[in-house]
Amino acid sequence: MSGLAESQSGPVVPVRGRPRSEAVERSIIEAVIELLEDGVPLSELSIERIARTAGVGKATIYRRWNGKEELFVDVVRTAEPADAELPGTSMRDDLVALLEQLRQRGLMTRSSALLHNVFAQMKSSPKVWDAYHAIVVAPRRRKQLDILRRGQANGELRADVDLDLLNDLFVGPMLFRTIMLPGSALPEGLSEQIVDSVLEGLRPVSSRVP
Repeated sequence: MSGLAESQSGPVVPVRGRPRSEAVERSIIEAVIELLEDGVPLSELSIERIARTAGVGKATIYRRWNGKEELFVDVVRTAEPADAELPGTSMRDDLVALLEQLRQRGLMTRSSALLHNVFAQMKSSPKVWDAYHAIVVAPRRRKQLDILRRGQANGELRADVDLDLLNDLFVGPMLFRTIMLPGSALPEGLSEQIVDSVLEGLRPVSSRVP
């Protein structure tokens, strides 16, 4: 849990107490996964129960996470693909890399009953859902918008485009297929197809292929 420490040069400032111990953190996360696999609903996953399953004290958990919601988001992040490595060669290539991460995540969710149930339970808990958006979704969206801004700056994208709307146009088709139509195809090459289809009408006129 966050604590308070007094600065020598001024007022008391908040300090997050979370000593590094990958083995301990992993055992706690695996305890949550074990409980979920046993069918324990999110609403019944108390810190006390998680600590008992992991073989640690409740204080050990609170030193690393502020509460169950924050811990649960870390469990989801552990199950997701790693953040995409951006090639940095062009706006188009970076967008493809980000969409490919979404495609892989969709495939993993379909093949993993645990991950599917995790997301289903998470949506029923507003606090966890909000935490997931703050910790996972919002940083990824900022990264996507940064890529689009660079594309505008270097002439890959028209200057008059609404970037928030454009970002939705890129990620929307992949999210629709993975969430709204869970039985739809997610073939290799889909990320490239989406990016190229959207960019075709958004490049500056001077850079379009005749």
